[in-house]
Amino acid sequence: MPVIARFYGIIIRMYFQQAEHTPPHIHALFGEDMVAVALETGMVLEGHLPPKAMSMVKKWIGIHQDALLQMWKTQEFKQLPPLA
Repeated sequence: MPVIARFYGIIIRMYFQQAEHTPPHIHALFGEDMVAVALETGMVLEGHLPPKAMSMVKKWIGIHQDALLQMWKTQEFKQLPPLA
């Protein structure tokens, strides 16, 4: 699973697309916690993060939503800038 970004101890990853692996989403890891977040809605699909980390992940998704959706479609993964 490629690492897309790292910031403030949070690791953002995206799985390779598979038919049963929808909707488009990312996985964010922070310590022992993990969450899957839908790219189009920001809805938590599974897991949880502490509130502050979750807020940062949602803000980061908002900034990079177009690039993330493009990566999901093309499966051409690249590093994206961290949250500053």
